[in-house]
Amino acid sequence: MHVASLHLYPVKSTAPHDLRSAVVERAGLVGDRRWMVVDPDGAQITSRTDSRLLLVHAALAPDGALELSAPGMATLAVGRPEGDAREVTVWDAPALGVDAGDAAAAWFGEVLAREGVRLVHCPDPTRRAVGASDHTAYADAYPILLTSTASLARVNEWIAADERGSDADRVPVPMRRFRPNVVVSAPDHELAPFAEESWRRIVIGGVPMRVVGPCTRCVLTTVDPETLARGRQPLRALARHHRSGSATLFGVNLVPDGEGAIEVGSPVVVVE
Repeated sequence: MHVASLHLYPVKSTAPHDLRSAVVERAGLVGDRRWMVVDPDGAQITSRTDSRLLLVHAALAPDGALELSAPGMATLAVGRPEGDAREVTVWDAPALGVDAGDAAAAWFGEVLAREGVRLVHCPDPTRRAVGASDHTAYADAYPILLTSTASLARVNEWIAADERGSDADRVPVPMRRFRPNVVVSAPDHELAPFAEESWRRIVIGGVPMRVVGPCTRCVLTTVDPETLARGRQPLRALARHHRSGSATLFGVNLVPDGEGAIEVGSPVVVVE
């Protein structure tokens, strides 16, 4: 089993930045979700409600600066801000953010057609606790999300066989809908669909990680990230075939127990 692809989301809820390699720290992939758009009250703005964020592409420079682009918008370079941090919130959990300035605020305000939004940078991801001793920046809950190609193939089999749906309900969905950081793959006989949900500890390219548990999926997975059209899949298939109570599941949350570099092709070893 190996890493099939790696994905970074420099600004929370924006389009993925595909990588050949990444550095893992205890807070997740270096540079992942270290920036966030907030409303006037400092609460996170996500593509669940403002889907146009999915059209924003953020490229991360070695010094942590951003280059932002979106359809119909001029490209904007945003330096890593300095100054006092203020309290912001991620799903009502407190975090810190340093304001990135008026130009970035105006740029995102135009993209979202929304007044009062600001772009903030996380000055220290170790300040937002996850559980007793772990931490992350602006991720929803845990530092890293892992998915598998075997699980996606099974979901798309369910979608294709949906006799109750329309033709649109039977179109396969890409992995991008699930917004993973790490996608793993292996020959069919080596990796069963949803096998990742039984793992407890794994090692990716020499970096040990804990599997916290399955990731519950929201309505964002039903939004086409290219067109922003909303549909029923894959939540319809997951609700019918792979759920726990009222929660639909896909992928697993990870917490790194070490640091190091990983890359596409890195071996993935299940320890426990």
